[in-house]
Amino acid sequence: MRQRAIVLGVLAAGGAAGIYSLAVARGTPAYSFAGTSPAGDAALLAAGFALVASGAAFGAWRPGSLAGPLLAAAGFAWFLPEWNNPGAGSALAFTTGLCLSATCAPLVAHAALAYPGGTLFRRIERGTIAASYAGGVLVLGIVPALFSNPAAAGCNDCPRNLVLVAGRDGLARDVTRVGVYAGLAWASALAALMLAALFRATTARQPVLAAGAVYSALVAATFAASLDRSFLSTGTLERRLWLGEAAALVGVACAVGWGRLRLRRARAAVARLVVELAHSPPPGGLRRLLATIVGDPELVLAYPLAHSTGLVDAEGRPVDPSARPARTSLVRNGRSVAVLLHARDLLDDEQLVDEVAAAASLALENERLQAEVRARVEELRASRARIVAAGDLERKRLERNLHDGAQQRLVALSLSLRLLRSQLPSDALRQAETELDEAILELRELAHGIFPAVLADAGLAVAVDALAEEGHVGIVVGPLPQGRFPPAIETAAYTVVAEAARTASGDIAVRGEERRGTLVVEVETDGDRGLDVVALEDRLGALEGRLAVEERTNGRVTIRAELPCAS
Repeated sequence: MRQRAIVLGVLAAGGAAGIYSLAVARGTPAYSFAGTSPAGDAALLAAGFALVASGAAFGAWRPGSLAGPLLAAAGFAWFLPEWNNPGAGSALAFTTGLCLSATCAPLVAHAALAYPGGTLFRRIERGTIAASYAGGVLVLGIVPALFSNPAAAGCNDCPRNLVLVAGRDGLARDVTRVGVYAGLAWASALAALMLAALFRATTARQPVLAAGAVYSALVAATFAASLDRSFLSTGTLERRLWLGEAAALVGVACAVGWGRLRLRRARAAVARLVVELAHSPPPGGLRRLLATIVGDPELVLAYPLAHSTGLVDAEGRPVDPSARPARTSLVRNGRSVAVLLHARDLLDDEQLVDEVAAAASLALENERLQAEVRARVEELRASRARIVAAGDLERKRLERNLHDGAQQRLVALSLSLRLLRSQLPSDALRQAETELDEAILELRELAHGIFPAVLADAGLAVAVDALAEEGHVGIVVGPLPQGRFPPAIETAAYTVVAEAARTASGDIAVRGEERRGTLVVEVETDGDRGLDVVALEDRLGALEGRLAVEERTNGRVTIRAELPCAS
């Protein structure tokens, strides 16, 4: 009730200020921007009252935001240039017009740049707004008014200047001249800032910034038109620019109203959200629904993990919290069920956030649990991959140590024995040499079984050919991809072939190909007796691959390995 009374009071004061300004303009049209034309009268009332009304309504809707009071104040400031003329009749109104007639532009720019939250985030925006207030209020208003004596300047009909300190009209004109030049600078800077903000703003802010930029540009044009006279006049060009300013201000007010209407539509969309969520959208579908409601296509929906400070998306993948400039938590029963990463100032309305959280709480909780499960599965897969990689690395190290260490020393010992036997023929030495050669052969086979060096050097096809030449069972090698694959993929595929050869009692056949980014290797054997299927599935699963063992009608068994290898 109190809020409603304030709004009605502001509207009544705005209406009274508009009617008074219209009366003053009609009484002394030569000193007025509105003049006596119906278009001027309509522009004067429409622009001022539209700003007052939109500011009052926005302030009631968002009492914590400074944007509403700034818009309402800008509406009152729009009327003040009409008070700065002999027809004002009141010394208080005349003095107010002298001091504050150039304050509308800084107020509108401040409201547009701070809309809707009411806060200026960038230092350059705060600095430029401060400079515009100083230029509009001090340099073009209060300081010249301190030294301006209308009666001494020949305006006998002008009311008394209540803030007159000393009648020094020359000084007042010099300060006003500086203010006009400075006004061209700060008005242009404000227009440029709003245009720059327009390209990074959300959909809700863009209309307000666009209309505000047009208005500031027209104000800058008005200052530019007054440079040769060094004061703001009411000439023909200035009046036309003033009509354009009025239209732009109406556009600012309409943009603010459109933003309010858009939010009401968003709340209606929340109601539809409840119905759509009954159909249990697939992973990622909830994000798209929320993005439509809040008006941010790049919205990121993330979920906090129960035992971690990180965030994940619906698929369980980690989410960077700095991916978007602003962050809003959806809280239910004191616990954060989801986090929205979005554009700045998009979800400042706490009521809308609560409504979204309430409407989607069940779906959010369900998707959060699924995301947590997927995240744990992904952690498990990554852990399996690290274990397999560490095992392969250790096997490579063992093979290298055996080849470069023990095997080389045995070979050197064998050569020494041969040299010794050539000098001292002996059956014992001959027997020792034979056993040493067998030990070297067994050691070479052991090293090759741990990890074949040819696999790392030449690839899968060559390694399978080498296995066929050295294996204890016959291996019929069919077509195999000749290109290279990632080391982990080649090792996993070779392990499948080597394990099948180790457990087979008869000949096996091997073939493979690459199909749409997947390496497919098939081994046909006489059975899977002794085949460690679980170990092979773990190895392939760590690489997101699959293993299938199929028994055929002829008693043979086909082992099929599929390994994704696309880069």
